[in-house]
Amino acid sequence: MQVSVEAGEGLLRKMSVEVPTETVEAEVENRLQSLKGRVKIDGFRPGKVPMKLIKQRYGDQILYEVAGEVMQKSFQDAVMQENLRLAGNPVIKNEVIKPGEPITFTAEFEVFPDLEIAPVGDLKIEKVKCEIADNNVDEMLETLQKQQTGWEESDAAAADGDRVTINFVGKIDGEAFEGGTADDVPLVLGSGSMIEGFEDNLLGKSKGEETTFEVTFPEDYAAAHLAGKASEFTVTVNVVESPVVPELDDDFAKRYGVEEGGIDKLREDVRNNLQRELDSRIFGMMKSNVLDQLVEANDIVVPDGVVEEEVNQLKSSADQGGAPVGDDESVRADAFKRVKLGLILGELVKQAEIQPTREMVTERIQKMAQDYEDPQALINHYQSNPEMLRSIESLVLEDMMVEWIAEQATVTDIDKNFDEIMQTGRMA
Repeated sequence: MQVSVEAGEGLLRKMSVEVPTETVEAEVENRLQSLKGRVKIDGFRPGKVPMKLIKQRYGDQILYEVAGEVMQKSFQDAVMQENLRLAGNPVIKNEVIKPGEPITFTAEFEVFPDLEIAPVGDLKIEKVKCEIADNNVDEMLETLQKQQTGWEESDAAAADGDRVTINFVGKIDGEAFEGGTADDVPLVLGSGSMIEGFEDNLLGKSKGEETTFEVTFPEDYAAAHLAGKASEFTVTVNVVESPVVPELDDDFAKRYGVEEGGIDKLREDVRNNLQRELDSRIFGMMKSNVLDQLVEANDIVVPDGVVEEEVNQLKSSADQGGAPVGDDESVRADAFKRVKLGLILGELVKQAEIQPTREMVTERIQKMAQDYEDPQALINHYQSNPEMLRSIESLVLEDMMVEWIAEQATVTDIDKNFDEIMQTGRMA
């Protein structure tokens, strides 16, 4: 087999291959012989069909079958012979397949670049420091209280925070409009659920009272036919209810599965949950910082074909998840960054000689499962799916690399408060 490789622009390569005639003819002959005892042609008994006739009828078909297999194997052998690292699938061109002649073809493809990674010790990384204060726990308990709020019917006039059940009819220019009429609608005053001014006009109203008022739809209202229009609403208050917030006591703790230890145990659980969330976000912020710096510090050539594959994958994932895809330029920029980062991390993994253990992967799955109603079902689902297991293994390896890099880089601690991190931190 004769092989020559030409370098094209960037990472493009063109390989020319010539496979000797005898390599193909021997296999073609073997397959034709195997047909002799099986082929059926009118006028001949089984096994008595002349080989010349078999070659005439099936020779070209078998030649092309053998040639396709030979080209595929020859290309793979040539790639190994030339010590090439393919990036994507090759494009086979200019095939010459004729009886009695060598098979020749060309293959165009991209290769992965030889990488020289900037020393990770030169990176300067910021790591957030933060402690959970008692007031952070108190605020979360207050949130839990609000989630358990009940309602008690009241004869008093409706106040901010009360829930009213209303009937309403909306009109524009004296005519009722589509979607502007409804009965027995619950509405918490002050929630901002209705257009500006609507809820304010119900403050001070009592059960059975009717009121008429004017409000204007916002210019950017979702229903275009109502945007910016002045309207008149007639509203009847059917029910007024006051909120009943439960006490923070042992009975309250039981609502969240705390059977022993009461409110003190619930407070401890809340603090532990907040700590896990905080740790995850702090690591996520550091991880983002590390990965961004790796991309910025390493100027490498990235295979276009691999970027295109990543673009298609991003669009496919967005379509399946119902998420907005973004314009082509932003998707391609994201894909380019992902591929570049993957190449950099792949090279660093070789340097670090790090691989996650099965126990690490299992621990990550168990951690993910904590937030699900049936954790074991999710664990079983991942453990029975090799592809999903590999995806988790990749995540674990990426986190291990971030920690490995941080151990060698210059790390600066910066103080932030809990609320700031919860509002801006990215999950790991």
